[in-house]
Amino acid sequence: MPSIEPSTVAASYARAVLNATADAAAGGAGPGAWASPLARLPFTEVRALWDAVIGAPGGDPYAGLRVGDAITPGGLHVLGHVVLTSASLAEAAEAAVRYHPLVSQAGTVTADRGSETTRIRYRPTVDPATMHPQQVEAVVAGMVRAARWIAGDDWAPMSASFTHTRTGSAEPYARILGCPVAFDAAENAITVANRDLDLPRAPHDPELGALHRAYADRLLRELSASVTLAERVRQWLDHAPLDGTGPADAGRDVHLSPRTLRRALQEEGTSWRALLDDARHRRTRRLLETTDLPLDRIAPLVGLSGATALVRAFSRWEGVTPGTYRARASGVTGSGRAASRAPERRGGPGPG
Repeated sequence: MPSIEPSTVAASYARAVLNATADAAAGGAGPGAWASPLARLPFTEVRALWDAVIGAPGGDPYAGLRVGDAITPGGLHVLGHVVLTSASLAEAAEAAVRYHPLVSQAGTVTADRGSETTRIRYRPTVDPATMHPQQVEAVVAGMVRAARWIAGDDWAPMSASFTHTRTGSAEPYARILGCPVAFDAAENAITVANRDLDLPRAPHDPELGALHRAYADRLLRELSASVTLAERVRQWLDHAPLDGTGPADAGRDVHLSPRTLRRALQEEGTSWRALLDDARHRRTRRLLETTDLPLDRIAPLVGLSGATALVRAFSRWEGVTPGTYRARASGVTGSGRAASRAPERRGGPGPG
């Protein structure tokens, strides 16, 4: 049976979590494996660290904000130094998208640039149930703090959003992030004005920046050489039929029994159900963006029972209906395409 590597997090980031919290001994972190700048920790160990830092459920709703706002370049390992030597916030955002796996493989950062603003998103790749909301807030607040390293302490994004419900007061979020903050949103993200992103920053050392990027690229190649089981299953699902596909089908490709596959994915902080749901989401988006197929034709292609189930699932994924998403993606305004509008009114059974 092949060895299975879990999603990992840079030990430097785990140290930053402890350093930013009141009880630095909460995780019992000593020198040991954490002493090496290249050390990495399993996601499950970092989750346990957050358990200790936050305490009982609802114990410290602002722990993530404090961690993100106190992050230093060293806490983000080489990514922090790449950001410091970036010529602009746009270049720093590109670095965050490319090199975030060096900090953590438990989530991805993406940036979508529009005509006037850019949306920088964070999406967990582990099962959301295994990640505290504070962990997500630490990432988003860390984005804002890292931008301030080069843009100045008074810089702020235009807005921020989180998919989870706010449990504490709104004041710390507005104070630390410096912008309007929405909760129960479709995505974890910050919105930045393109004029801010493109403004040249000084001082800037392109030669030092090139050295940091070369080092980061080497570490990224080394990290990518050991692909997690979750990523292998994710890649398999990208090309598999999603109607009726189960763990046994994927297990044959990775040479694991369905039971072992499920257990191994759980150890990596995710599940077959979460990966399948993510694959359906990605394929639906691709079909909406690149085809004019009606929803009742798309639904079986992504393993859902009908147009109604697709509308319900897509609204959960994106916060908008498939018709609205397709209209935005194609630049259509007003009532949108008739081909996508009609199937949304059809009834049908629930998700398959």
